[in-house]
Amino acid sequence: MRRRPVGQILDAGTRAWVRLTGRRVDLDRNGWLGGPTGDLARVDDAWLADEVARRSGRFRDDDGDTGLLPSMALLDGPGFDAAKLRPEVRDFYEHTARWRLQVWTQWSPVAWPLGWLVSVVFARRLQQLSLPLRPLQAAHGMSSEVRSVVDADGTVLGTSWHRRLRSTGETVFSGWYGVDALPGADRPSIRVVFPLPNGRLVVLLRPEVAADGALLLTSTQGRWGDEGAYLVVQPPGRSRGWARRTPVHERFRVFVDDEGVLRTDHRIDLWRLPVLRLHYRLDRTDA
Repeated sequence: MRRRPVGQILDAGTRAWVRLTGRRVDLDRNGWLGGPTGDLARVDDAWLADEVARRSGRFRDDDGDTGLLPSMALLDGPGFDAAKLRPEVRDFYEHTARWRLQVWTQWSPVAWPLGWLVSVVFARRLQQLSLPLRPLQAAHGMSSEVRSVVDADGTVLGTSWHRRLRSTGETVFSGWYGVDALPGADRPSIRVVFPLPNGRLVVLLRPEVAADGALLLTSTQGRWGDEGAYLVVQPPGRSRGWARRTPVHERFRVFVDDEGVLRTDHRIDLWRLPVLRLHYRLDRTDA
């Protein structure tokens, strides 16, 4: 009998944990937990072609002007008005492909061993969610490939964002971006799907506009159905699966500094434990 690779055994163990500790969900009725899934051996961006075919879509030809969202106004609702954002912030989300990213990372000393373990066991092998462990790994910046998928009428179905380390070409992450409203929510959230073997990590972020026109995106501690990070297991060809809310919480602040430079502070916590801080400098390539 052929033995399964150790990595795939660990992946199967993670999926079993989600089934045992999560809840059974009908993904046809809970579309906010749906989305693309990754291959068992390697995720990278191989999932994208399958997602285009599944949705009967096509890539939009937009001359390198793709944004993560077609318009930030899609998020408008009680407590959020895209018109109040700084123009630079809005331009980044609506024309992401025109922006170059530089990134600095700092892990909490307490959380670094956990980050190393996740990177060695899962992230590097799968080429997904492989966050830099040391600042110099990201010293040359990240490449950014943004591609929108549209239906026959030209409506955007979703947008993929694939980022690699310029120094090594290794994938940092590939995600599927869009807007969705949680059940019972008063306004939409940004939804990001990170495909995983036979499942996905779904992250929902609540948008707010700060007094200075900065964009705040948060997923705080809450209950099932609130903004946050959800691990989803979906067997191939099935419309039902399992989902579990995770204790991972994030906060983004996308702002313009005193010198007119667009920047982002990104914080990741596990429960209340600080795990990782990232800082981005964003420069428009045609400025």
